[in-house]
Formats: sequence, structure tokens, C-alpha cells
Amino acid sequence: MSKKYTSKDIITLPNPHLRQKAEKVHVITDDILETIEQMKEASLDWEKSHPHEISAALAAPQIDQPYKIVIIRDSFEDKNIQEFTALINPEIIKAEGTMVEDYEGCLSVPSVYGMVPRHSKVRVKALLENGKEVRLKATDSLARTLQHEIDHINGVLFIDHIKNKKDAFFELDENGELQPLDYDKDIKSNSLLWD
Repeated sequence: MSKKYTSKDIITLPNPHLRQKAEKVHVITDDILETIEQMKEASLDWEKSHPHEISAALAAPQIDQPYKIVIIRDSFEDKNIQEFTALINPEIIKAEGTMVEDYEGCLSVPSVYGMVPRHSKVRVKALLENGKEVRLKATDSLARTLQHEIDHINGVLFIDHIKNKKDAFFELDENGELQPLDYDKDIKSNSLLWD
């Protein structure tokens, strides 16, 4: 029996593994299925200590597993719905719609949110856990989440998309409200974020 994964297994900046491209999954083995379960465990455990946040998704590199696997929560609104859909080798085949800026956070970039531009619509192809190929059309929050997670398997983080950094970073206060961070004082000097 393998160990149970917790939020402590989620790697954060400046861990260099977050900047590496993940490996394609050629065969869905028991080890791959176990990695998916470990991702779910770590994601839900993280959420327990973050009362104002929901763990919407996670990529395998975030638990230091070098595979092209992401899990996406079946509901972004209801914390009681704790099911995830795993996507193996997900790939954006078309990004379209308008570019929309919205808040993003990341379990691997603790305590910092940013205003990130993303396409409002994407088409994604991937494999499900049973090996069946699926093609998804996603809009709005799901499109944003898919882009964020697929970035992870390519060694890209949300902070890399922020061009106008002065007014783009935030933190959650004790009431769960986003408050602006001072770029020069709180971000620029933070070597954990900028490697």
C-alpha cells in the first residue's frame, strides 16, 4: 500500500521541477492510476486548511510526478462535490474567443493571486483513465482552468503570463477577500517567485 498524499506533497516555487516539461503517458498502468489518486488526495487535503478557497485542479508535476496528467474538479462552486476528472496527455488543439483577464491562484505559488489574460474558449483533446480519447469544448472558468493546468505540464506558471506586473498581484485576507499586493515591496523582492 502506498503512502497517502497530503498538501505537504505539493511542491512550490522555487522547486525547479515546476519548470520542467512533463513526459507523455504511453500506457495507462496501475502506477499512473495511483498517481491520479495521489493528486486527488493532495488536492483535497490542501483544501482542508484553506477555508476560503477551492482546489479546482492539479497537475502531476505539482506532486513531483513528471507525467502529462491533470485533474479537474467536477464542480468549482461546491466544496462538498469532491470528484475530479483526470485528463491524460491533455493538449489544447484550439484557443479562441476573446482574451479575458481574471484572478488566478496556484497551489504551487502559495499566497499569491494574479490577474492573468487567457482565451475565453478552448478545445482540448486528452485520454480518460480508461484510455478513451475525449475532445472537450470549454468556456469561461473551465477554459481558464484547463489552460492553467496544461501550462503546468509544459513547465509554465500563471505568473509567466502577467506582463503589467504593477497592479496585477493580490493576496487573500482573513475574510477571503483579495487585497492588492505592492509589486516592489511584496513581489519583486521575492526571489521565491522569480528564479
